[in-house]
Amino acid sequence: MGKRVDATSCILLTETDRGFALVEFKDRYGNECSLQKSSLATEDCCWLGVSTDHNGVHLNARMHLTQAQVKALLPFLECFVETGELYEEGK
Repeated sequence: MGKRVDATSCILLTETDRGFALVEFKDRYGNECSLQKSSLATEDCCWLGVSTDHNGVHLNARMHLTQAQVKALLPFLECFVETGELYEEGK
């Protein structure tokens, strides 16, 4: 059984059958998406992307990201949260 982040959230915190952390949510178009801790033994990675489209078709459309890649993307995501843009011109 998963745990909702809050009472109104559509983000579900759960685990895979193998015990890896799994965050499930739907995107703007109703596609089932996930952020999952990878089982890769040689370095810490995560999977992020669409798992199943809004028609119920299972997709293999997730990115396998390293910690360094996530770290590099974070400033753009944080800027988007604050401003609605991916980056600010001139910065």
